[in-house]
Amino acid sequence: MRKMITLPGIGGSGDAHWQTRWERTEPRFTRFVPASWDQPDLDDWVQALERAVADSDEPPVLVAHSLACLLVAHWAARSSSPVAGAFLVSVPNPDGPAFPSAAASFRSAPSAPLRFASLIVASSDDPYGDLAYIRQHARDWHAGLVTVGALGHINASSGLGDWAQGRGLLEAFCAGLARR
Repeated sequence: MRKMITLPGIGGSGDAHWQTRWERTEPRFTRFVPASWDQPDLDDWVQALERAVADSDEPPVLVAHSLACLLVAHWAARSSSPVAGAFLVSVPNPDGPAFPSAAASFRSAPSAPLRFASLIVASSDDPYGDLAYIRQHARDWHAGLVTVGALGHINASSGLGDWAQGRGLLEAFCAGLARR
């Protein structure tokens, strides 16, 4: 089974978040570790992701949530390290009113096509990323897009538990990667 690197957003993913729950039940999931979850610095996060990818014995799948989706775009523009693909959940709009000022260094996310397969998973009522912005980035990044209904920010507050729907989407995405 392919290695997965989980990339939480600002604040990290707490115990009730689907990313943390997936990590607890699947040894193939490992979390990247930046210097600070609460005071995110783009350069530090890019370096932490680069280390996590370098530690993998095969190109991993990046499983990003929220701010980490923007991280993936920034990292992809700076790095040539191989990854199999990126599963991007709840892409935030850095110009939106809810975007945290602590994450200002993540603004101006590259709009160039990602150099690997990617799938964006979006909620129709995400307070951090409106569907028009997300659709535009799906086109820019040449990413697939799945809208999963009204699930808020698709985080612990959404009450998803292990988020079986998301796990199924990730498995289908990975199955598609295996056919490439």
